[in-house]
Amino acid sequence: MKPFKAPVEDILFSLEHVANAARLPEWDGELVSQIVQHFAEFAEGEIAPVDEPGDIEGCRLEDGRVKMPNGFAEVFRSYAEQGWTGLSVPEAYGGQGMGGPVLAATSEIFTGACHSLQMVTGLVPGMVRTLLDFGTEAQREVYIALLAEGKLLATMCLTEPGSGSDLSTVRTRAVADDGKWLITGEKIFISGGDQDMSEDVAHLVLARTGTLEEGIRGLSLFICRSTRPDGSRNGISITRIEEKMGLHASPTCQIAFDNMEAELVGKPGEGLKCMFTMMNHARIDVALQGVAHAARAHDVAAAYADERKQGRIPGVEGSAPIAHHPHVRNMLDEQAILAIGGRAMCHYAQVALETSEHGALVDFLTPVCKSFCTEAGMRSADLGIQILGGYGYLREYRLEQIYRDARITAIYEGTNGIHALTLATRLLRLDNGAPADAFLEMLREISLATADDGLSGIREIWQGARNQMAQAGNPAEAADDFMVLTAHACLHAMWSLIEAKADHHPDPERMRRLARKAKAFAVRKCRFAASALEMSDGE
Repeated sequence: MKPFKAPVEDILFSLEHVANAARLPEWDGELVSQIVQHFAEFAEGEIAPVDEPGDIEGCRLEDGRVKMPNGFAEVFRSYAEQGWTGLSVPEAYGGQGMGGPVLAATSEIFTGACHSLQMVTGLVPGMVRTLLDFGTEAQREVYIALLAEGKLLATMCLTEPGSGSDLSTVRTRAVADDGKWLITGEKIFISGGDQDMSEDVAHLVLARTGTLEEGIRGLSLFICRSTRPDGSRNGISITRIEEKMGLHASPTCQIAFDNMEAELVGKPGEGLKCMFTMMNHARIDVALQGVAHAARAHDVAAAYADERKQGRIPGVEGSAPIAHHPHVRNMLDEQAILAIGGRAMCHYAQVALETSEHGALVDFLTPVCKSFCTEAGMRSADLGIQILGGYGYLREYRLEQIYRDARITAIYEGTNGIHALTLATRLLRLDNGAPADAFLEMLREISLATADDGLSGIREIWQGARNQMAQAGNPAEAADDFMVLTAHACLHAMWSLIEAKADHHPDPERMRRLARKAKAFAVRKCRFAASALEMSDGE
């Protein structure tokens, strides 16, 4: 099995030269390079070694508390002691104040090394952002400092039995009692709902303060800890750890609240508005999880294909490495195109978010990144298994684990079908089409900057599809095809940038070769999706 190797050079190239993070006021390329390389060394040396044994051992529930696999607590302790828990936390609350693009780099590496452990730690930045935007100063001072130190880890408690994507049916209730709030109800599918790595767990809970008939308008957001200030257990019980296809070392918990003492975050009735801050952060993070799996699957498959010899091809003496066979080379190239292109999409969105000038574009790109990159992770894992043949189907090379772990990314934080529906309906109409206009302008600017006439053609195809969706009687019928078209138009744009900036990459010729192939791939996908839209006519 090939040991985990973080794609540091590809990440730094993507951030600085493709997404143009260098235009950010506080960007320090040399410092960012040092941080990313330092984290990569930590991930390769300490995080990655616990991934396989953690997958085999899994988590367990003992006396109502979750026990993580052996070695996880020690790795997390090292992670916290080195300050990684506070990487993006403002300095005023004990963090290092690094921006979202740096966090994106370390998050991808973390997932590639051990997705299960990244899942349990990965909601901290989202909780911090939610408290910064909606919490009181007292809440910020108490919770953010503890999150930055690694004394608290975070959860997001939304889903309930029978209430998945439709949050208007949430029944967990919060009632005011003598100056405090008490929460009673049940939540399911809670990642990291309990663990024995941090001193305590902080939960953001969506609960009903209004009537069920009020739907989402009756929901409010609360923060609560599993342990009261006096050290006693709060009104929370872990009733089950789900048995899952993948992420065996990440405890996905069913939780029961019984008069759980909590604090209101934001205003009553605005719970979903507050929670969206955490959800939007999580969606870009999930997109990067897909990228991490795509890159890892390619790395394993490429190493194997370079060593495995079989058959003969012209120009190669004796048995040829299977990497030289056109069919295998095409699969390896597709893996690379998906990983590198998907990463660029995420980084482009992250840098746009950091500027605070392109909110409409970020709104549009978020579901596109989430959908495309998670599909890319699964596709790359599947290609990797095929490249290795019978060995890919065995546990030895762990491509089957990559597929199992990657599979959930297309489901959680909103299924990809829901994101396609959001793109095809709400985001095409929001603010008189401002998000779609921003995407169209992004395609135009990249086309001009790279002198890519092919992208101009893709832009015209996309604009025609947009007009068709606007006139459709039922655009939901064509939502999936419209997402495919949009995602591959974005992929084409990213590879136009990669090609234009290829001289900044350590292997510029490889980037140019892949760019030519990637753009042809994107054109085919766009034309196919556009044809499907014409056939459906949104009816």
